[in-house]
Amino acid sequence: MKTSLYFIRHAEVEERFHRVFGGRIDMGLSAQGHTQADALAGWLKRHSFDALYASPMQRVQLTLAPYRSEFPGEPVLLQGLREVDFGAWTGCGWNEVEEKFGMSAYDWLEHMENDRIHQAEPIDTFRQRVAHAVHHVIEESRGRTAAIFAHGGVIRMALSVLLGLPMRKFEHFEIDYASVTRVDVGELKAGRPRTEITLLNFTPWRDL
Repeated sequence: MKTSLYFIRHAEVEERFHRVFGGRIDMGLSAQGHTQADALAGWLKRHSFDALYASPMQRVQLTLAPYRSEFPGEPVLLQGLREVDFGAWTGCGWNEVEEKFGMSAYDWLEHMENDRIHQAEPIDTFRQRVAHAVHHVIEESRGRTAAIFAHGGVIRMALSVLLGLPMRKFEHFEIDYASVTRVDVGELKAGRPRTEITLLNFTPWRDL
């Protein structure tokens, strides 16, 4: 019995937060972000979802808004889908991270996995809450199709959990604004659910 999960990242954020570690900052969308959300909604209308889950953060809710009228049920807000807390890096630009902390922002996944970011959410805490949210969705949507509106860091961690790989392995996986990544989860095999990525980083606003 296959469960299909569509992981959807929020659209482009306000310009002042571009190339900034926003994390728990509750920012809105840019003008381009609203355009991306509209294009995303147009593509999602062609698909049928049995359930819809979302982070409660503003940038996710604004991305969901254009599609909201097309979904007959109520979206389920899950706190576990909130973006990771970047601690001392929050609000810092990529170049600023190197200047202030002597660390390369390009290696942020490795730094996070090794708990090197001061005051950031511990990696085990992040993994556990995302895993709990994803498994909750799978249990409620077993054999059906669910859309999950969330954040780049959360989607990478969800893939890490489902595929049983370290988060740093997803360093070169692009998860663009307003992108869709589909994962099909099947029956247990060797103690783990059989998982297949069938769509990766598809962006309706750019790819159509």
